[in-house]
This record gives sequence, structure tokens and C-alpha cells, in this order.
Amino acid sequence: MRRKPWILLAGLTWIGSAGAGVSDIELASAHALVVDEATGQVLLAKAPQQAAPIASLTKLLTAMVVLDARQSPKDTLRITDADIDRLKRTRSGVPVGATLPRATLLELALVGSDNRATSALARHYRAGIDAFRKAMQRKIRALGLKATAIEEPTGLSPANVASAEDLARVLKAAARYPDIARWSSQPVVATTVAGKPWEVRNTNAWVGMPGWDVMLSKTGYIREAGLCLSMRLRVGERTVDMVLMGAPTAAERALDVQNIAYWLGGQPLPARAKPAFEWSATAETATRPEVEFTEATDSGAEAPPPEPSTTEPSAPPAAGEEPAELDV
Repeated sequence: MRRKPWILLAGLTWIGSAGAGVSDIELASAHALVVDEATGQVLLAKAPQQAAPIASLTKLLTAMVVLDARQSPKDTLRITDADIDRLKRTRSGVPVGATLPRATLLELALVGSDNRATSALARHYRAGIDAFRKAMQRKIRALGLKATAIEEPTGLSPANVASAEDLARVLKAAARYPDIARWSSQPVVATTVAGKPWEVRNTNAWVGMPGWDVMLSKTGYIREAGLCLSMRLRVGERTVDMVLMGAPTAAERALDVQNIAYWLGGQPLPARAKPAFEWSATAETATRPEVEFTEATDSGAEAPPPEPSTTEPSAPPAAGEEPAELDV
């Protein structure tokens, strides 16, 4: 039986202690932080200062560094063999040899978490990849990220680490870039790759879901990091920055998001039953009363994700359902 985590809520009340006077939110994520965007008040925290791998949450930092260089968004960049992932052996929707505008590659990196697109952006940084690495370090210092280390631009390396506290700073900084907010909060990117129509769905299933106002987001997954999510969300009259790191499965991360949103909205929390997982070669399923999540197998070195579909995306899922996410 999983022990209940210790959660710090507004008012410095420790949940889990006897006689707690506020709702008990049980989180599967190893690290979490929820901050009121307007006041900076920490509303919920779980191990927020501990550094851990952040996977593709790295791409928010990469996008800021690329945009800071003020290179033309219309410049066409070529995907080459140098952009192939040889660390986790993930695949990408952007084939080697394809040329796309810098702005489109940024969209694919933020919406579809495309690693080749991200690699190409860093390679084509002004003065090259070494200059990009130096600019990344300057960005880390400028944002005051005390527990952050970035080795490469995609998040495939487990050496890319940060704390939830640092990632909340990253999220707040990223929100000051209108392009990042706009691109990352769109459900689908439609473009042309190698002369063919191409559509990539946002890896964050909450984007575009009825009743959910996601203003900026990025997901992440590698085995060492678990399931991660960083997003700015409007709940009622309040805007919050939410960071979740290290969830064991996407289904449990989805439960964390939903329960936090219920709590922020003043709604009664559904009983969080212990998820019952049915494993197969292609899917994992977690169920609880009134909510069901079906999730495709987590991608990683052992199981690279399939190529993105070029067909019309399916209709938005019903509230409380998170469709398959194949994000690294």
C-alpha cells in the first residue's frame, strides 16, 4: 500500500497529520509545485527543491534561448543525420533531409515534443551549437535557477535536471514570450513536411479539452524522469503555474492534475482509489470511479514512439480522460 505523501498547502498546513483541517490531496508525482501567478503564493508543494531529471520540459528553456537570439522565424532549416537521437533511439515525425521554417520547428518542438526539430534549432543557433550551450548557461544564471543543469537541448539526457521550484521560474519566464504561450497552448500543429500535409497533436491532452483553459504547457518523459508536466492553467478567477515531476504513469499524472484542479476550484475531491493497471504490449489502463484513463505505452529507449499521424486528429476526449501521450 502506497503511503500518503506529505503535502504543504497554503497556510503552512501539513497534510497527513492528525486533525488536518484542509483537503488531503494525495499525489503520485514525486515532485510538485502550484503557485498563484498573480501573487506568487505557493499553494501546494511536494519536494519542490530537490533536483531530478526533467525530460522534455527542457524544451521550454531551449525555445527561450532560440527566441532570444532574434534570428528570422522564416529561415528554413534542414534536418540532418546530426539530429537523429542516438541516446534513446526515439523516432521523429520530421524526416532527415526535410527543410522547415524556424518558427515551424519551434511549434513542433513545443507541441509535439519533436526531438529532431529541437536539435536542428540548437544546431542552427547563431554561431552554432557551442554558442547555444553557452547561451543556455547564461539563461540558467539569468533566471536564478539554483538546481538546474542542462547538458543538451532536447531533454533526452537524464543529466538535464531541475527542481520543481526552478521549473516554476522557467514557466513564469516562458509566459513572457507570446510565441511560446501561443504555440504550446494549441491542440494541433498543421504543416507540410516533404510536400505532404502533416498534423501533430499536442502531447498535453488537457490542451483543447472542454472546460480546461491551458495558457502554456510542456510535457516530458524519459524513464529516468517519469512523467512530467509544466503548465499555466486558468481555474475560475485564478491563474496558476503547475509543475509535476516523476509521476509513475501518465494515468497517475492525469489524476494528480485533475485532483489539483478540483481542489483549486473548490470542488469536492473524488476518492482516489489505488489505480488498477492492466499491462499489455501496447497499453496501460488505470481506472477509478467515474474516471477512466487509457494510455499508450510510455516511450523511451526500449520502445520508441510511432511516427505522428498525418490524419485528422480525433475529437477532444471527454472530461477526465487523457488520450495516449508519446512524449520524451
